[in-house]
Amino acid sequence: MGKKITRRSFLKNGAVLGASSLLLYEFPNKIYASPKMYPEISVVSGADYYKNTIEAVASLGGMKKYVGKGSKVAVLANPQRPNPGAFTSPLVVSAVINMCLEAGASSVTFISWLPVKSWESTGLKTAVEKSGGKLDIVDLRDESCFKTIPVPEGKVLKEAKVMKKLFDHDLLINIPVTKDHLGNKFTGTMKNLMGLNSPKSNRTFHKSDWKTNRESIIHLDQSIADLNTIITPALSVVDATEFIITNGPFGPGELIKPKKVIAGTDRIAIDSYCCQLWGLKPEDIVMIKKGFEHGLGKIDLSGVKISEITL
Repeated sequence: MGKKITRRSFLKNGAVLGASSLLLYEFPNKIYASPKMYPEISVVSGADYYKNTIEAVASLGGMKKYVGKGSKVAVLANPQRPNPGAFTSPLVVSAVINMCLEAGASSVTFISWLPVKSWESTGLKTAVEKSGGKLDIVDLRDESCFKTIPVPEGKVLKEAKVMKKLFDHDLLINIPVTKDHLGNKFTGTMKNLMGLNSPKSNRTFHKSDWKTNRESIIHLDQSIADLNTIITPALSVVDATEFIITNGPFGPGELIKPKKVIAGTDRIAIDSYCCQLWGLKPEDIVMIKKGFEHGLGKIDLSGVKISEITL
């Protein structure tokens, strides 16, 4: 039996840092066996992306491991562009919402500073609302919507400006689509967290030649890794069903269809797995290496317990 749930604030080092890191609660009435019995990463393949998502989380032990009764869940998806393979699948989104509500969440809210037209054109607004979730969009031009947070372990990013609405919730679930990126070649769980940071602050990640200059790409990747030291999703569910491997992150681009959904809590291991789906090596992706150097997860998948299921 777990400890009684308490409303911890999102702190990493208490009052020293302020509201800077999302931490998991210990939930009551745990019915699952030792976490050691579950994989660190679950990968489910199949033509039904909704079922893939359900099974991926179920094989980790179920959504109740992450979402307690009455919890307010914040979700970060990617509605960046309506081009095929450039946005999170509505089926993956619907499955996550339904699992959260079945686990007893009081609310499941998708927070974003991307305009509502992005959510509409990708079909994500309809998916969120039909599944019982909420969409909460802030004005990206209004800096008062963002809270300045120190980044104590940041090597180039010393402070971030994180969406204030995040701190109205009990936990964060990260639902990116893995895909190509013009600068650092890969985007996944780590880079998706830029969607919580102020667009004005995000611009400091990008130097003028961030697409071509090696040092500028390293600066971008280090900034992303630094941001990830202060925001810890309770769970990441990655859409690797259909995604672009050229002309990212917006597309249109060459599309591949691995038909996979990947779930887990280790962002480094998940991104390492995802980049290999299209022939990339984790050690060649600076962002992944920088995250590993920060101690955010495992880059060597030989030491990761991975469950692979085909439906």
